[in-house]
Amino acid sequence: MFIDLMQSHPKSVWKPLLKGCIACLLTLWFSLGLWGMVPAAASIDDDRLDGNIFVVYAGNGSLVPAKLTLSDSLARKMPTILVYYLDDSSDCKQFAIVVNRWQEFYGRAANIIPISVDGIPIKDNYTPQEAGYYYKGIIPQTVVLNQEGKVVFDGQGQVQYEAVDKVLREVFDLLPREASVELKRRSFNEFNTELVEE
Repeated sequence: MFIDLMQSHPKSVWKPLLKGCIACLLTLWFSLGLWGMVPAAASIDDDRLDGNIFVVYAGNGSLVPAKLTLSDSLARKMPTILVYYLDDSSDCKQFAIVVNRWQEFYGRAANIIPISVDGIPIKDNYTPQEAGYYYKGIIPQTVVLNQEGKVVFDGQGQVQYEAVDKVLREVFDLLPREASVELKRRSFNEFNTELVEE
């Protein structure tokens, strides 16, 4: 029936069909905003919220949420790295890459707990099993607790990888950096580096 209709009235059938298709395409085009789609604009150098910094800038979604809580980590007598951060801080965005490197080398032996300071409950006193106990009000802040739960490092701002590495080598009774094989940084993209032998 449709073929017969098309053969007997070719112009009268195709003209409205074509107009309908064009109208549908234009409606779809404007409703989806395809005429001026803006690419994603995440920037490591500003204080805008672009999403979780460990996922966006360190390429590592396994850091958040942490596998163990602070209380679990202390109960297991596991060395712990607390990293206080905000997702909308350029300093924290840049520092996320360093935290990712700590996980690369110490993630199986130490518990790394990134803590968004917005999530710390406000109260007068905290216990050593609570993240607020160690927080000094500056971001980023890095606190390293040894197996006994004692603070062995408390760095404020963007601390160097090597500073925490030195402390963790002592915690795990590893050779000092000077006695180890010399590793140099090699950049493989604009954000991440890796350590390689000379």
